[in-house]
Amino acid sequence: MGEVYKATDTRLGRTVAIKFLRAAHSERFQREARAIAALNHPHICTLHDIGPDYLVMEYVEGSPLHGPLKPEDALRLSLQIAEALEAAHGKGIVHRDLKPDNILVNGAGVKLLDFGLAKMQVESHPVESTVMETQAGAIIGTAAYMSPEQAEGKLADSRSDIFSFGLVLYEMLSGRRAFNGQNSVSIMAAILHKDAEPLDAPAGIESIVMRCLRKSPGERYQTMAEVRAMLEAVKLGPAEKAASIAVLPFSNMSGEKDNEYFSDGLSEEIINALTKLPGLKVAARTSAFAFKGRNEDIRSIGAALGVANVLEGSVRRAGNRLRVTAQLIAIADGCHLWSERYDREMADVFAIQDEISQSIVDVLKVKLGRTQGAAPRRTPNLAAYHAYLEGNFYRTQFTETGMARGLKCYERAIALDAEYSSPYEGLAQSYLYMALYAGRPARDIVPMALAAAERAITLDPDAADGFVARGMIKGAGQYDWLGANRDFEKGIQLNPDSPLGHARRAWWYLVPAGRFEEAVVEIRRAAELDPLSVNARGLEALVLGVAGHREQCLERTRSAMALFPDSFLAALLLSSAFGACGEFEEAAAVLLRGLQAVPGNIWLLTMLALTYTHQGKTGDVLGIASQLEEISIRRRVSPLALGFTQAALGNSEAAGKLLEDALEDRDIWLVSFLRQPFAQPFFPHSLRESFLRRMNLP
Repeated sequence: MGEVYKATDTRLGRTVAIKFLRAAHSERFQREARAIAALNHPHICTLHDIGPDYLVMEYVEGSPLHGPLKPEDALRLSLQIAEALEAAHGKGIVHRDLKPDNILVNGAGVKLLDFGLAKMQVESHPVESTVMETQAGAIIGTAAYMSPEQAEGKLADSRSDIFSFGLVLYEMLSGRRAFNGQNSVSIMAAILHKDAEPLDAPAGIESIVMRCLRKSPGERYQTMAEVRAMLEAVKLGPAEKAASIAVLPFSNMSGEKDNEYFSDGLSEEIINALTKLPGLKVAARTSAFAFKGRNEDIRSIGAALGVANVLEGSVRRAGNRLRVTAQLIAIADGCHLWSERYDREMADVFAIQDEISQSIVDVLKVKLGRTQGAAPRRTPNLAAYHAYLEGNFYRTQFTETGMARGLKCYERAIALDAEYSSPYEGLAQSYLYMALYAGRPARDIVPMALAAAERAITLDPDAADGFVARGMIKGAGQYDWLGANRDFEKGIQLNPDSPLGHARRAWWYLVPAGRFEEAVVEIRRAAELDPLSVNARGLEALVLGVAGHREQCLERTRSAMALFPDSFLAALLLSSAFGACGEFEEAAAVLLRGLQAVPGNIWLLTMLALTYTHQGKTGDVLGIASQLEEISIRRRVSPLALGFTQAALGNSEAAGKLLEDALEDRDIWLVSFLRQPFAQPFFPHSLRESFLRRMNLP
């Protein structure tokens, strides 16, 4: 259709794609382009503007769709494509040029390009002209993805897209086209007269593909809503989940609780190593560690985590000697696929990790399609490694004491081995947690966090968590949103199955940017990867509430409450989700339960003050304001928390000054609260608009 350039929109400071067309378009084209521009869907590339011979479109990072993919990945991406087509068809817009080259894939999922534009261009030309261009090689890809009615030059409606969707899904599963030929004429002849070869794919998906590919439009699914519903009903059995594993926390058999950090750390390091193996699905650390200390049936663990195999083991330390046992168990029948015992010196811990990883690869090699183990690693100083594992153990407790101890452990690891990248990643995360949960001013924390993240990236350019940490620092700490998104996407590219990467991009970039539907897609991916994570599940509920999906928000919020009844973080996130839906009674109940677990917590008290204001409980708000004033005598209380309580009491002048102080402090929570519906009444409109402008947000 023309040439495409990457460009910067200097008015809004965003990167865009400008497509210069081969010829000026008609008034009809402009009418249809306006209709397409009205489409607002996270999996459709946005059309921003049109001119006489150009289009200004959303710039999308990603790669064209290609196969073969694992059935679960093909199913996930095909659902996103189906949702996008369903939304467009609902507006009366047909794509008519659906093909892998028009579908970009990145960490957040898929983006459909040129939606409806091919229809506008081609409709003004006879089919013969299109075929001649195809024979000349200009659009040979298009011929392979035509529906039979398009190939015959007949009127094509939304069912034509359904046929093309079947062709795309066929290729996603098999890695080959459904119909081939020497040229465009033979390809179209095959589409018209031949049947696609059977797929080596799960029966449920194959039947959907084959019905989409029926020659007569009347015999296909009649709407994309039907296709989507059928895809959602597909259940992948154990055979499709064979190349999947959960590494449970190894039992500490040393008799000393102080050694627990080491047994947990060994499990986590094995998870990290296995995550780097293509073709192997590894349950996220948070979800796997949810079973720590619980005597659960192995089948229920597999069902909860969606895996077919479990690795469990134990660790015993005695002086400089180490005994590690490990066993790989199949969920289907509880049989041991492999087991081993290692009696070694402590210095051999890295070799043990590699040997366990290699053994898992060897046992599952048919499913993995590879025989080599993880890439060679740099072996850190052993004492530094122990300090790093200890830091992880304390940091993930989410207590102020734990975070402070974790920070010191990382600093000790760095002092012992300054070239060891992992402690710098942990240090960056710890600094962020100190700003979020321990009341440290972000203006003091951000430079230290940034230096740690950048050092981690310098030492290890594949440090996915380093990029994710830096993305949050750049966005919430420095208001450099384009830089933040680049880092988030880089982190997700390095580790596509990182729940933290997807969750942080959703909440700390897409929500502040006002891109709520894209945030929903991203956070659902995080919750899918880490279903027992309080952070992923709590943010999933909250993002749904911010995006206005009330019923889904309430369902996910109540479900998460049942999973995490005593978690401080759950209380904070889920009360916000209830508040976004206007369910203030439930929000207050969640906050009161959270305050039983962590009495006097600044942010739970602040949230409770806002909730009580919505309920008209002024006396209770006064009580919380007094409590926060008393706490501020003993320790620092964020100006944002104090400002909100003053706003809740109607003291707008005092609130405005404190909120300005919070902006001066670069309080990270300020970014979060600006987009939450229940907090809107506590920001005077002019102040909120001023904050958004000064924070470089739309």
